[in-house]
Amino acid sequence: MAAVTALRSSCRAAGRLVCIHRVRSCSSIRFIKSKYVCVFDKSALKFSHQQRLFRTSAVSCGQIVQFKLSDIGEGITEVTVKEWYIKEGDSVSQFDSICEVQSDKASVTITSRYDGIIRKLHYNLDEIAYVGKPLVDIEIDASKGVAPEEDVVETPPMSHEEHTHQEIKGHKTLATPAVRRLAMENNIKLSEVVGTGKDNRILKEDILNYLAKQTGAILPPSPKAEIIPPLLKSETVPAAPKDKARKIPVSVSRPIVFSGKDKTEPISGFHKAMVKTMSAALKIPHFGYCDEVDLTQLVQLREELKPVAQIRGVKLSFMPFFIKAASLGLLQYPILNASLDESCQNVTYKASHNIGVAMDTEQGLIVPNVKNVQVCSVFEIASELNRLQSLGSAGQLGTNDLTGGTFTLSNIGTIGGTYAKPVILPPEVAIGALGKIQVLPRFNGKGEVFKAQIMNVSWSADHRIIDGATMARFSNLWKSYLENPASMLLDLK
Repeated sequence: MAAVTALRSSCRAAGRLVCIHRVRSCSSIRFIKSKYVCVFDKSALKFSHQQRLFRTSAVSCGQIVQFKLSDIGEGITEVTVKEWYIKEGDSVSQFDSICEVQSDKASVTITSRYDGIIRKLHYNLDEIAYVGKPLVDIEIDASKGVAPEEDVVETPPMSHEEHTHQEIKGHKTLATPAVRRLAMENNIKLSEVVGTGKDNRILKEDILNYLAKQTGAILPPSPKAEIIPPLLKSETVPAAPKDKARKIPVSVSRPIVFSGKDKTEPISGFHKAMVKTMSAALKIPHFGYCDEVDLTQLVQLREELKPVAQIRGVKLSFMPFFIKAASLGLLQYPILNASLDESCQNVTYKASHNIGVAMDTEQGLIVPNVKNVQVCSVFEIASELNRLQSLGSAGQLGTNDLTGGTFTLSNIGTIGGTYAKPVILPPEVAIGALGKIQVLPRFNGKGEVFKAQIMNVSWSADHRIIDGATMARFSNLWKSYLENPASMLLDLK
């Protein structure tokens, strides 16, 4: 009673009312007045007439609710926060947009389930948020009783099969997140759709049927369509008159639901080298020249030499002949095996014929080169090509194999196509693109039609130091070596 007497005198001296702030989770009661705060344990205030000693006014304190990220369907367990529509301290109402999140399948707008004040954002932009984990903290008015107790206590994440609900105009509308997203993408209010699922749950078919009624589209039957018994003979539909035109079937259409995500990744490896090289190539004025080559005799010669090369353990393709013929042509037109300095003041004629071959690999486009072709035989070139192709497929080409090229051939015909517009690889000044070999009719000297093995070639040259006539003469010489393979023997060293 001594404590009560002390309190009674304290209240009289203050000359004012004392408010008791009750907090549900607290075990003590606070008496607040100007400049003083007294805290007492509840056990000290157990007397029968305390209601006559104090005028109490109950002040409701806000209840903090952790708003968790619900299951958004499609087996998604984590999303990236792309945009916040609110910030800490903002007031929100039910169904107000809180944020936009993006998964690897779709972008979804998250809406609030409560009326209250945002107290904490658990994620920054572009951070990963997990299903079932708190997204924001919302302070709600406990006196309204809108926050169920289970929303305050942390619950385990919902499984993929569980469904969430949203409340519209005072009544619950049951639908999965995928159905809600479909409705949102087609601007359909779920409150206007009649659900046919359990407990009036709205199904995907309900959305599609509703959309069909609005647009007049005819949708295909649902997998759970009602089985219609066969008609009796008396109920058979009369056949249409023969003179009427045949009915054109109505195209089946359904709303297209697209979900995707743009992907951004850094350029690296061979792709980065390609960006640098092709950017430099844009400064070169390209001159183009195209022609066709009759490879009929070369096809026959290769068929004869393939078994011989195979015995030696080498695969013989057409490319060694193309490369050797190019080297013989470069001996006559060395300007095509040169390089131009950056200031365009000096031309360097290369002694070695390091002829590059463009290869398409899993790592990207690479151009290894065969060194010193001018002193190699066709068989030696074939053997080196086999080595480069094996290393290129395994991604094991060394720096020496990829640098030092002086002239390039690109055999695009192995993939397809006839003509191309090859891009020069600086500091080189010329490049050739080889098309596929086609069997086409041609006329001989007597005017007779015969079957010819035709390949198209496309040349590009640096027009700053190479004129069109030089390129054409080189192409004619290269062409003559391939159309009459025996003539190469005269110039081989």
